[in-house]
Amino acid sequence: MTVRIAVLAAALLSLFGASGMAHAATNAGEAQICDRLTTAWDSVAQGNAVSLYTLEWAPFGSSEWGWETYIPLIQREVGSPCDPASPGFAEALAAFQSRHSLPATGQFDQATFQVFRGLWQERRPFVMARVRGECPDPPPINMLAYLDPNEEHAQRMTRLLRRDVLDAYRRMAAAARAEVPAIAADPELMQIFSGFRDPEADAARCAAQGNCDGVRRAACSPHRTGTAVDIHVGHVPGMGVDSTDPTSRRHMAQGPTYRWLVANAARFGFTPYVFEPWHWEWTGTGDDQASGGR
Repeated sequence: MTVRIAVLAAALLSLFGASGMAHAATNAGEAQICDRLTTAWDSVAQGNAVSLYTLEWAPFGSSEWGWETYIPLIQREVGSPCDPASPGFAEALAAFQSRHSLPATGQFDQATFQVFRGLWQERRPFVMARVRGECPDPPPINMLAYLDPNEEHAQRMTRLLRRDVLDAYRRMAAAARAEVPAIAADPELMQIFSGFRDPEADAARCAAQGNCDGVRRAACSPHRTGTAVDIHVGHVPGMGVDSTDPTSRRHMAQGPTYRWLVANAARFGFTPYVFEPWHWEWTGTGDDQASGGR
């Protein structure tokens, strides 16, 4: 079995190339740490290298191949920058599994992903309100503020956010552009294409489309709170900025904007929705606001 995995891993490396297999170890020091336990975790790492591209599953109802899309969030959750095909990542994943009473195999599997997913969902106040059977009321109109035109993305024009959320977004967007040259070079990156949505208008649309409980249109959307923002993180040419096609979502998750958000959005009080790389929700005071802004 180990020989078969090694052969598959070698074939994948040949197919995707070294750059395609590398996701997070950004310097020689990190690479050394990630590869230091070759003897203990080598075969597990090879198994992860294979499933990274070949796992056939449906974590959100429709078929997907591999788990590349979720790598940035998983790396942050396990506290490791290591490439998902490295022994160091397998070690970190095993430690996470042990902490959450899962078999500490170091192998990515669907049971482990469900634990990740549960943790990520619990950090969304809107989700926890829905668990309690609540649909949060929209904010009073005087709590809403207009976006500037240069903050709106042309594909999906939006106008309003809660004032405190808009302030946090502006600090976050400024930091992203200051810290990542690729984001600064493209004015569309970090623009908002959906913010506050009037609940009555949302209800009318979902009724007209006959899809009130699906992914694409919800009768009780987090956008009704004025705290949810859809941010342009890049998109596949020919696909929309909010395309849920697996290829589109994988492309977004591999880009510099999404990776920066995963690493930094919590500083400004934002948490992600795992299925939609563009969707972020404000949870309250972030480190940036608590320290008086930067």
